[in-house]
Amino acid sequence: MQRSRWVLASTLIGVVALSAGGGAAWWLMASQGRAAEATGAGEVDTRAYRYLSLDKVIVMLRKTDGDVVSHYVAMDLVFKTPIDNERVTREHLPMLRSVTVKALSTITLEEATRATVDDLTHLVNAAYTETYANDRAGKPFTEAMIGKLIIE
Repeated sequence: MQRSRWVLASTLIGVVALSAGGGAAWWLMASQGRAAEATGAGEVDTRAYRYLSLDKVIVMLRKTDGDVVSHYVAMDLVFKTPIDNERVTREHLPMLRSVTVKALSTITLEEATRATVDDLTHLVNAAYTETYANDRAGKPFTEAMIGKLIIE
């Protein structure tokens, strides 16, 4: 009798523990799924990409009052583009260079040295998004990344 109670109690505890663990796992996966849906990260992009370089973009930084020395930013950019849009992205590289120069020429040396690579990447990507806002075809690339950065 004592043994059967022990087996029954052990089984009951095991079932409760498995149920609690399963419920916790379900709740965790469901909350991650909701977070992925909210950020749009739930979709898997299966397109093939190419990475196109735009080398040696050199920009003179805006001078501050009393600054007599010119300062520059030199960077190499890499554009992540779907293979289907590779030709179009290559054709747009001169325009993208111009947009980059325009966006970066508004910052000072102080702002450039305080900014992280992510900050500067966000700045140029925002400029590209604004440039392509009225283009019905949209951006031919998904994002631009900084491959090399020198601030002098």
